[in-house]
Amino acid sequence: MGRKVTILEDDRDIREICAYLFLMEGYTVNSYGDISELRKSTSTPDLYLLDVMLPDGNGLDMCNELKAAPATAKISIIMMSAHIDAYDFKNSCKAEDFISKPFNLEKLAIIAAQLIENARLDN
Repeated sequence: MGRKVTILEDDRDIREICAYLFLMEGYTVNSYGDISELRKSTSTPDLYLLDVMLPDGNGLDMCNELKAAPATAKISIIMMSAHIDAYDFKNSCKAEDFISKPFNLEKLAIIAAQLIENARLDN
């Protein structure tokens, strides 16, 4: 069963690097530059990777929206930001993990794989 990740990141370079990482790890990748693009998606991933600061909203709000919707409530979310720390993130949304920019790509891949595996074991 293939793994799918959805990336929401407005910085094109970061979005492309993350997409490349996940493609090389064997994931199917959908990536979006803003919240309105993501909302149009009909894809259901195994994992969301969400930036906090976006041109049309806040990734923390998007995280809360995804966690409140029955169809996406159990999908793991990793938040990423250069402008917020782990303490602030834990008080702002129910994401499973947080990674600070700049981040180690290998660490991101390990965290993502663990979250997906844990979610599959729980189901």
